[in-house]
Amino acid sequence: MSTTTTITAADINKLRQATGAGMMDCRKALTESDGDFEKAIDYLRKKGQKVAALRSDREAKEGVIIATTTADNKTGLIITLACETDFVAKNADFVAFTQSIIDAGLKNNVKSLDELLATKLDNVSVADKINDQVARIGEKIQLTRFERIEAEGVAAYIHGAYRMGVLVGLNKNTSAALQAGKDIAMQIAAMNPVAVDQDSVSPEVVAREKAIVTDQIKNDPKMAGKPDEMIDKIAVGKLNAFFKENTLTAQAFVKDQSKTVGDYLKSIDAGLKVNQFKRVQLG
Repeated sequence: MSTTTTITAADINKLRQATGAGMMDCRKALTESDGDFEKAIDYLRKKGQKVAALRSDREAKEGVIIATTTADNKTGLIITLACETDFVAKNADFVAFTQSIIDAGLKNNVKSLDELLATKLDNVSVADKINDQVARIGEKIQLTRFERIEAEGVAAYIHGAYRMGVLVGLNKNTSAALQAGKDIAMQIAAMNPVAVDQDSVSPEVVAREKAIVTDQIKNDPKMAGKPDEMIDKIAVGKLNAFFKENTLTAQAFVKDQSKTVGDYLKSIDAGLKVNQFKRVQLG
């Protein structure tokens, strides 16, 4: 063994992420392997560690998504704990483990994915708890998404056996507003709007959609030789149709197609508004 090989905390963490082995075991493996990553994995295997060869090359397409709020309904979180197979994702223990992570996040008022990974769960960091699951289950497991909303009122909704989570931020926190928020969350799950309203659509999305509809019009043989003013007018009409179909308050309300989401909100409370939303889906 070389006496000049330096094993860093980053090296140890990399090996832990790939194998799920404990910190001291990873340090020992890297030390005995002169810092060689592949040899360190072989060392762990030879010592009987339950690890898989470089899980980083596997895809964690399955998983559990949980959306929830604080007791006062003023803060909401969504997390995704990804795994490789639906067999693991549908396991009640895996769902409960994901729930314990988000509960710890709410309890500690975490504001980022890094904060959540460092949060203590049973006196151990969430990152270490996940590594333990990797070693026990034998699949790549990652905390891949973290979303947070703070508002006067926040409603949460989980759709499709933990495959999608939605948070809705409202300007009011009454029981009627929060129930409406759940209805709106289901709308968002089903219709996947790009923004709350036309004014909330990002300039990049507007520019992209305008370019698309303009090209569509110009490529229509019927529009050959038509003046630019006419093309621009038609493009504006198509863009308005895009806003109607793809912005939340302008969409037809799924529970009552005779009214828009905006109309529904007004029927609950004339001043009720959606300020923001988050939608997270597997795949």
